[in-house]
Parts: sequence; C-alpha cells; structure tokens
Amino acid sequence: MKKNLLRVSVYLLAGSMALSSCVVSKKKYEDLLARKNALEVDKSGLEQEKATLEQQKASLEEAKAALEQERAQLEQEKAEYQRSLAEALKKGETLGENLNMSKSQIERLNADLKAREQRLAELQRVLDEKEQAVAKLRNSVSKALLGFNDKDLTIDVRNGKVYVSLAEQLLFNSGSTKVDPKGVDALKKLAAVLKEQQDVNVLVEGHTDDVPIARGTVGMQDNWDLSVLRATEITRILANAGVDPHRVTPSGRSKYVPLDEAKTKEARQKNRRTEIILTPKLDELFQILETT
Repeated sequence: MKKNLLRVSVYLLAGSMALSSCVVSKKKYEDLLARKNALEVDKSGLEQEKATLEQQKASLEEAKAALEQERAQLEQEKAEYQRSLAEALKKGETLGENLNMSKSQIERLNADLKAREQRLAELQRVLDEKEQAVAKLRNSVSKALLGFNDKDLTIDVRNGKVYVSLAEQLLFNSGSTKVDPKGVDALKKLAAVLKEQQDVNVLVEGHTDDVPIARGTVGMQDNWDLSVLRATEITRILANAGVDPHRVTPSGRSKYVPLDEAKTKEARQKNRRTEIILTPKLDELFQILETT
C-alpha cells in the first residue's frame, strides 16, 4: 500500500513539473513572436527608406554619368588634335609653323580639360554635400514630428527634396481654413527645425479632392481658393513661429495633383492634404553649372 501511494505521488509531481514547463515555454514563445513582429515592422520601414535613398542615388549617378560623358568627349577631341599634329609632321609643309601651332592647340586643350576635370570634382563635392544635407534635414524633421500618427503625417525624400505631407484630418475640419490645435502643434515643431536650417527654402502646397466646395461658402468660389487659403494659413503659422517669411512660399494646387485617381472615399481622403516641401539652397551648385 505505501509503495502504491509513493508511486502516485511521484506521478503527480512529474505531471505538475511538465505543466509548469509548458506554461513557461508558451510565454517565451509569445514574447519571441512579439519581438519578431516588431522587427518585421522595423524591417519594412528600413526597406522603404532604402528604396527612397536608392532612387536619389540613381538621380545623382545620372548627373555624374552625363558629366563623365562630356569628359570622354573632350578626351576624344584631344586625341583628334594629336592626330592632326602627326599628319602635319608627316607632310613636312611649313613644319616649324604647324608644329608651333599644334603645340599651342594641345596646350590650350590640356588646360581646358584640366579645368573641366576640376569643375567635375567640385560638382561631385557639392552633390555629395547636398545629399548629406537632405538626409540630415529629413532626420531632424522626423525626430521633431516623431509623436504623430503615420496616417496623419508622412515624411519622405523625392528628387533631392524633403516632403512633409500633412493629412487634412490633422490640420483642418471639412471646408475650413482654420488649423486645428493639434495641427498647430505639429507646425510649430516643424518651425523649430526650420529656424535652425537657414539654408532651406520652404514651399507650402495645398491640395484638395475633386468634390466642389459647398455653394455660398464665404470668401471661396472653388477648390482653388480653398487650397490657396489653407496654404496661406499654414505659411502664416510658420512665420509667426519664427521662420523667415522670405523663405516660405504658399501655393494652392486645388484637385489637380491627386495621390489617388480613384473616386472612392479613401482616395479622396488621401488627396486632401498639405505638402510642405523643403529644398536646400543650391546657389553653389548653380554657380558651378554656369561656368561649365
């Protein structure tokens, strides 16, 4: 009898330990699954940012390729001059005069080629600095607006510019040109970054959907007026928050630059937005291009 009781006790203890191990294993599995999901979200974000940077890199590489093609053409011209010199020497006609003339041409060509190579190197330096400035600007804006929902606010880089897209629900009530308090908060945080970035021009673009405004709306005839007045109101908030008004340009695009051509509720909501486009000043780059 005692042996049987002892045997039952051992079985119960083993079962209890197995059940406890199962619970612990399930908890660890759930924790690992949560970490996996979080890492997948981070991975998706990094892949999107990588695609944007690769697109910008491709644009810069196209510009560099065009300049390198010009350099190759100059090398070809130099070779043609050298062939002309060789032919002149073979003919032996007016040898001294032709020789001096050819040497002078080669010297001018070499000097011109050297100057163009220097400008190419300088242009590449400016392009690299511009790319770094755009990346730094995007990071600064992203940190300043970190607390806002992705559905209300997105930041990306296109064509060497930083686009801050603000959804209508963050800024305005339907048909209104008065910015909501939450939108004012976002604009003030953006203004704090722009005050520190003196070499950045700011373009404020208002966008609407394709639904006409209500008849009799005071001060507005159509969506042109609505988009312009919204852009002007945002410009005023940025200026009042300390951004130099000379750097900010308001504009209205009405319904003519939609993100989604569909006639659905979701597409129209996506199209109702304000885009604040930040462009680093390119004075030095233009000066180099003018001398090329």
